[in-house]
Amino acid sequence: MARLTVPQLGVPRRVLWASAFLVIAAGMSACGGSKEKKAGQTLASVNGEEITVLQLNEELQRANVQASQQEAASKQLLESLIDRQLLQSEAAKEKLDREPKVVQAIERAKSLIIAQAYMQKRVGTIARPTKAEVEKYFTSNPQFFSQRKQFDMRELIIATADMNDELKAAMDSAKSLEDVAAWLDAHKVKFGRAQLSRTSADLAPELTGKLLSMPKGQLFIIREGDRTLLISLADVKDSPVTLEVAAPQIEQFLYNKKSKEAADAELARLRAAAKIEYLNKSVTGKDASAAASASAAAPAPAAAVTPVAPVVVAPAVPASAPTTSSEANDRGVAGLK
Repeated sequence: MARLTVPQLGVPRRVLWASAFLVIAAGMSACGGSKEKKAGQTLASVNGEEITVLQLNEELQRANVQASQQEAASKQLLESLIDRQLLQSEAAKEKLDREPKVVQAIERAKSLIIAQAYMQKRVGTIARPTKAEVEKYFTSNPQFFSQRKQFDMRELIIATADMNDELKAAMDSAKSLEDVAAWLDAHKVKFGRAQLSRTSADLAPELTGKLLSMPKGQLFIIREGDRTLLISLADVKDSPVTLEVAAPQIEQFLYNKKSKEAADAELARLRAAAKIEYLNKSVTGKDASAAASASAAAPAPAAAVTPVAPVVVAPAVPASAPTTSSEANDRGVAGLK
């Protein structure tokens, strides 16, 4: 069975950007801590600076190491802590910790960690979704679960620079993707081949509807920066998912959604209570405050749909990762007929 992907499972959380800095901060603070160590806590000494059990446990926790792997991981992480201490000591000798960019980075990490701690305190008590909420989401979105469809596609990959009117005309008259491949060979245009599958849980509803309305063999185009994908819809098949299978992901998705809504509400409350002034007009613009508020509240406009018969231009769908509904909507359904 194809891997289940609930749309928008990756809902981003506000003020959670500090995770990348936590390990850095832990390393910075660990070596400057109290010299009063309990007996048996010290694991190593690096030029007189101690590395303790507490530091190692912190690294294990942040790395989310499983119990069965902790012994091997502990050895590796201890060596990493020693390497970090050596580098920090040398940096201190060269007074790198006083350089403006380093000081600025430390202050930024500190502010992010404190902001994250506050937000975690405010939204950390959010209740997990109930069984009824999970079931309601499941039944309200049959296109993602009980009526999920799988789209199998074949593609030719070319450089975007090679996509010209002559090739578009060739695709207009082509009866299959192999006809297009033959044209590319004849005109010495380099291309690669690939196959991909997407489900209606991976794609925006608008794109799913367009794909369902296409006949098998329909050709369409996806532009991804410096490369362009020439795609043929090979097959469409049923790929249902049961509530039992979907429930864990739905629960996590709904929890993430609640957390994001709570974080957004708290930030809105703080903004409403604060006096925020935009002072640099060259950066913020004349009505920066009003524009920022309007931008945060307004949804992104949908892209225009422009038919290009018989070729269809779709939003980019990377083969390496599923596309959530919100991402696909942001990219638009440009050119789908």
